[in-house]
Amino acid sequence: MIDPKLKTLLCVIKEGSYTKAADVLALSQPAVSYHVRQLEDELGIKIFYRNQKKLTLTPEGEVLIKFARRLEAISDSARRALSDVKQQLRHFTVGITPSCGEALIGRVFSSYCGAHPHTNISIVTDTMDQLCDRLGSYELDFAIVDGSVSLKHCHTELLDLDYLCVVMSPKHPLARRTAITLEELKAESLILRREDAGTRRLFESSLTGHMENIRNFDVRLEMDNINAIKELVAANLGVTIIAHSACREEAADGRLVALPVEGMRMVREINVVYQDDFNHPEVLEEIRRIYQGFRP
Repeated sequence: MIDPKLKTLLCVIKEGSYTKAADVLALSQPAVSYHVRQLEDELGIKIFYRNQKKLTLTPEGEVLIKFARRLEAISDSARRALSDVKQQLRHFTVGITPSCGEALIGRVFSSYCGAHPHTNISIVTDTMDQLCDRLGSYELDFAIVDGSVSLKHCHTELLDLDYLCVVMSPKHPLARRTAITLEELKAESLILRREDAGTRRLFESSLTGHMENIRNFDVRLEMDNINAIKELVAANLGVTIIAHSACREEAADGRLVALPVEGMRMVREINVVYQDDFNHPEVLEEIRRIYQGFRP
């Protein structure tokens, strides 16, 4: 359904060269180059800067790629939807941010699929910015994200309220405390999410409100994988700042200890985001009901 020339261009971008794209597409390199030239002639633009060692998109090329990816996602969704109709199936691709509580969300979707055996749900985990991009290009049917979202042509509904806390091993000297101060936190080795993570942004903005800066803290390690962070913390190799929902189970069974920071109220929203033309509101309503049933 998508123009083959656009598919060729997207493959060139993905592979980083005409030669590699030709191998993937089982085409000759001249054929790949011809497809790109045809697009340039049809649209009256230059897609790549010339005379550079690596492929670099022009501003016009960046715009074209953005819409080509959107067309590809819509084409793939249409094919999948038609196939689902033939097989009497429903398929949803859902994005979630890592700190939304993957275990809880997984149980929610598993419960939904158990009640609807002809439904298949694919879960994509990524940063909020990446999920918003995918949602805008129709690669996702809806997303569950931590934090506030404002997207054109998208609707946002509050699913839950969560908060950030300091998480440590039960072997940590402060584990028996009921709270920790910012000064005490400065003395700890921190294992944090990367700077583009929603929880990291919320923590840093909260520090600003208390006339503090992340540079005043001992950040030893930054990583994206929430489970890996929790494993390191459980081994008493540092402490972290994550959403309470992301460590609720471990805190309940004593594998981790979650403490508030004195004087800091780091509350965040968990929202469901979907395109205005998403036509299955009953699915979102049932998922919301199941989520509330699982929530302690």
